[in-house]
Amino acid sequence: MNLLLSTGAIVGIVVGIVVGAVCGALVLILIFWAIGARNGFVRMRNANEEAFATIDVYLKKRYDLIPNLVETVKGYAKHESETLQNVIAARNNAASANTTAEKIEADANLTNAIRSFNIVAERYPDLKANANFLDLSAQLKAIETQLAEQRRYYNALVKKYNTARDIFPKSIIASCMHLEKAPYFALDSEEERQNVKVSF
Repeated sequence: MNLLLSTGAIVGIVVGIVVGAVCGALVLILIFWAIGARNGFVRMRNANEEAFATIDVYLKKRYDLIPNLVETVKGYAKHESETLQNVIAARNNAASANTTAEKIEADANLTNAIRSFNIVAERYPDLKANANFLDLSAQLKAIETQLAEQRRYYNALVKKYNTARDIFPKSIIASCMHLEKAPYFALDSEEERQNVKVSF
């Protein structure tokens, strides 16, 4: 009888140890998964910030180029001062934008202002032969191409981040980290989706 009790007690202890070990292993797996998920979000957030910082570099190059273009055109298009002032105002607003959303909106406004500026510049045939203007236009075209590529890259990273943030069970970790949905660098209108025309 004592032998049976002790065997039953041993089996109970072994079952308890196995159940405890399985529960402990599950807890450890969950902890490691949560750490991995958190670190993944940190890496994605940093990649998004890096990609947007690169867009910022190209935007700054564009902001720096615009006053030179405007000065070049001023001599040819004196009576188009309102359009030229709008370009400079849009450029200044874009340069002073702080948040990602403000920068996206300001960039869209600047793109429209540049489009109007290009229409003005096309009205002056002599301007098209100006070497300085042609050089500045080529630089602007190169910057616009680089910006388009960087926007695509940034948006791909944002899609990956937002998807991971919204999918269960990672959404639990995202919620604990108070992660907000990242904005896409999208253009508002169909006209804005076209490249800025810089061929004169």
